[in-house]
Amino acid sequence: MTMFSRDHVSPFLGTLRYPRSGPEEVVAAMTWFVHCFYGSRRYGQHTLNQESSSKVSERPPFDRSSSQDSLDEVSMEAYWTELENIKRSNENRQEGQEAIVVKEPDEGELEEEWLKEAGLSNLFGESIDDPQESILFLSTLTRTQAAAVQKRVETVSQTLRKKNKQHHIRDVRDIFAQQREAQEKSPDDSDLRSVRTNEDKGQGKDDQPSSGAVDSKEQISRVPEDTPASETDINLEVSFAEQAVNQKEFSKERTQKISGNDSLPSFRLPKDKTGTTRIGDLAPQDMKKVCSLSLIELTALYDVLGLEFKQQKAVKIKTRDSGLFGIPLTILLEQDQRKVPGTRIPLIFQKLISRIEEGSLETEGLLRIPGAAMRIKNLCQELEAKFYEGTFNWESVKQHDAASLLKLFLRELPQPLLSMEYLKAFQAVQNLPTRKEQLQALNLLVILLPDANRDTLKALLEFLQRVIDNKEKNKMTAGNVAMVMAPNLFMCHTLGLKSSDQREFEMAVGTANVMHLLIRYQKILWTIPKFIVNQVRKQNIENQKKERKAMKKLLKKMAYDREKHEKQDKTANGADVPQGVIRVQAPHLSKVSMAIQLTEELKASDVLARFLSQESGVAQTLKKGEVFLYEIGGNIGERCLDDNTHMKDLYQLNPNAEWVIKSKPV
Repeated sequence: MTMFSRDHVSPFLGTLRYPRSGPEEVVAAMTWFVHCFYGSRRYGQHTLNQESSSKVSERPPFDRSSSQDSLDEVSMEAYWTELENIKRSNENRQEGQEAIVVKEPDEGELEEEWLKEAGLSNLFGESIDDPQESILFLSTLTRTQAAAVQKRVETVSQTLRKKNKQHHIRDVRDIFAQQREAQEKSPDDSDLRSVRTNEDKGQGKDDQPSSGAVDSKEQISRVPEDTPASETDINLEVSFAEQAVNQKEFSKERTQKISGNDSLPSFRLPKDKTGTTRIGDLAPQDMKKVCSLSLIELTALYDVLGLEFKQQKAVKIKTRDSGLFGIPLTILLEQDQRKVPGTRIPLIFQKLISRIEEGSLETEGLLRIPGAAMRIKNLCQELEAKFYEGTFNWESVKQHDAASLLKLFLRELPQPLLSMEYLKAFQAVQNLPTRKEQLQALNLLVILLPDANRDTLKALLEFLQRVIDNKEKNKMTAGNVAMVMAPNLFMCHTLGLKSSDQREFEMAVGTANVMHLLIRYQKILWTIPKFIVNQVRKQNIENQKKERKAMKKLLKKMAYDREKHEKQDKTANGADVPQGVIRVQAPHLSKVSMAIQLTEELKASDVLARFLSQESGVAQTLKKGEVFLYEIGGNIGERCLDDNTHMKDLYQLNPNAEWVIKSKPV
């Protein structure tokens, strides 16, 4: 076997260590290293699905020193080891699991599914004669979002015409013309104006959407930028796609490249006086609108950047309906909720993380060093039989065994944790030109994940960050952890796909980078952008106007009586609640109602403190962190407020809201 000195390997390591070089140079360096170091015996002529005849022990030994070079070598070796584990998992898959067959979609089929998921199914098909609901929806979209929708509707319309469908195929231009007319005729009422005014406050000169049509087919050949390592505010008040258009127009001369993982920029959330909205803060009906808008925004962002965004649709497969490993997350949670009502993360997943942390997170090589294969297999069988009975002996599970079981759990999911629909979209994030745009895309993709997948991913990323926090002892830097974990999230064993050497190399670099971004920016990724929340507010206002108009036509006399009655109530309430005062309800606390004077400095945390100060000592301690102030009604369904929300600013944004203190639903 040819041996290489440190001088031979150093050029490769210099490129690999999260380089300033582009992805092509990284792939080239990886190709050179693997082919030279391991020879064509393993990588030159075989694919991932070949028989596992080579042993790990046959590979050249690494210097296990604490040097960074050693860590980089180890992390690369760990990546390929993880791929071998996935391959063996494919070969020894349990009965009842089948490979997912990815159907090649018919022309227009993906666009039709996209429109359905975006809540715009009545822009085509039999319901197209009554598109009023969609016209209201379209009236709240940005220019780039509307362009993305129009592009998909045109594709579906052309496809339906080719197929000679019987139902009426309306010209898409008529629909968008109606939407523009509705916007021109609609009065700019005070509620909608308050949302627009608040939105404009965060839209600085550099963020103004540019004029002119968007050519979604235009390929923007921009070289990735090298973002400085200093803290940078991430703009959540202006559409990401509109920012990309603006950046394209004002940054045509840029020549810098994306920097490596070691110099990821420190993005931070800017202070928002109306409060930061996180996933889980909104009512289900509003969250559904958020998901529709996020899909449209993500597609618009890819269109502006000249990249193709396509969801992947998987055929349903047969899976076991009970057990622990190889069980769909939804079924697993149904089992768990019978044991622990309200649980949102699989119990076995929680227990494995807990077992790893019972040992020391300072253990060197944690997550990288595998447990013994036969022992892992026996532990799986024993867990399947005894976990829910509570008779499993956790003392027999070593720390590295628990880590291997955790990764096995992720690999054996019938559909990937990042979802079959969006797995390729997550992988494609690496192709976006700048770190900021990669972060924006990941933010939207996290929002689009099913609840069970998103909650489990959050628990995983928080755990991985705790491992990285001990990197001085365990030698597991963010890059090393990303390299080890990437195959477990991005290589879906049920796909049964073969891949070339070049594809494997690209996956190794690209998915590890995306994994690193997920870990590094997890606190930002679970935030709902303010511009999307404002669009939800606008949709609610438009729907309320539509409902009031319909009610007025049908029940003129009753509407007159109701308005007279409401006017009298308003006068009475005005005497009870003076100008600049809100009444906060707390039905589950000792003080059930309180009038609060609005000031520039008053925050949601101050309102909570006033109520909790009325509680007895023990009750006060129990209530902290268990109850929250909610904004309910007006232009939002329901929204849990963060502690730093300035109440006066929010009141100006939603003057018709009610304010209620209550606990979060489980």
